[in-house]
Amino acid sequence: MATTSRNPFSFTLRNLLDREGGDCGSYYSIPALGDQRIDKLPYTIRVLLESAVRNCDEFQITKDDVEKIMGWEKTSLEQVEIPFKPSRVILQDFTGVPVLVDFASMRDAVSELGGDPDKINPMVPADLVIDHSVTANVVRSDNAVQANMELEFERNNERFAFLKWGSSAFHNMLIIPPGSGIVHQVNLEYLARVIFNRDGLSYPDSVLGTDSHTTMVNGLGVVGWGVGGIDAEAAMLGEPMSMVLPGVVGFKLHGTLRNGVTATDLVLTVTQMLRKHGVVGKFVEFYGRGMGKLALADRATIANMAPEYGATVGFFPVDHITLEYLKMTGREDKTVSTIEAYLRANKMFVDYNESSVFIVLRIGSERC
Repeated sequence: MATTSRNPFSFTLRNLLDREGGDCGSYYSIPALGDQRIDKLPYTIRVLLESAVRNCDEFQITKDDVEKIMGWEKTSLEQVEIPFKPSRVILQDFTGVPVLVDFASMRDAVSELGGDPDKINPMVPADLVIDHSVTANVVRSDNAVQANMELEFERNNERFAFLKWGSSAFHNMLIIPPGSGIVHQVNLEYLARVIFNRDGLSYPDSVLGTDSHTTMVNGLGVVGWGVGGIDAEAAMLGEPMSMVLPGVVGFKLHGTLRNGVTATDLVLTVTQMLRKHGVVGKFVEFYGRGMGKLALADRATIANMAPEYGATVGFFPVDHITLEYLKMTGREDKTVSTIEAYLRANKMFVDYNESSVFIVLRIGSERC
């Protein structure tokens, strides 16, 4: 995170207040940039813009990079590259264990050079969920879960011991033990912050994951997608990811699902339409009055299929349904209140009672 002393956009820092006027710390306000082009930016691009503004240091991220994102309506057609620093990284065990080995090796190297190995830690929060290597050998019995876990620990004792060490040795790293659920479920229900609040500074949650279906968390209003292990490790070391500023395809949803129509039916229809339209390398944002009745689970199902219809993300902006889901999954009321306050203040919240809600994707974006 860039320090305000060298950030040319430190003038956009504002105090964040909740609905009761309580102090929630500070945040970088993109409306404070005073540029009307921001009102025409899709929500996903606003997340990229906020990250660039917050992390601008005129070295890794420059004012020119911020200008490229602000001018998205034109620059997205020119295949310009921008740097992007995610808020966190999520790993599953097949890719996470090698990353942990690399960090342990770096600690050994620093120690041999006479330095302090404890200084080697991820620079952004990293979550590692052990799920991909878990197998089910025992089924159709009351003790199936316990029996499978015992087999897993017996077979993977050395690997799990190493991960146990890593969970306490490294700062900024959380390791979720086996048996907790699949990585995307755990991400959606527990790990996703939606809005980070670190050291009194609030900013959007965004994530790079070492699994293509990291996009599932897009259903919760978190911008994220899958990358290779090297890209994820570079992000953990504080390096920005270089990416082409994407085009955005708006997908408008009408009405509600009829009785008997499942989320699978919906997602297969959406996938067919988006494949026909062509969205490879693009961001897809869902909007329209139909969003007001679309359950979070259905949104996550559609977002999870982004790799199948070829998009980088399939994004659902945060609205009242998102906030209800956060409460249902155990997020504290104060946390949810801060999330809503931040998103409203930074023009990233969708309120279907406001007539201006559909302006964002009408201008400067492709549509299905």
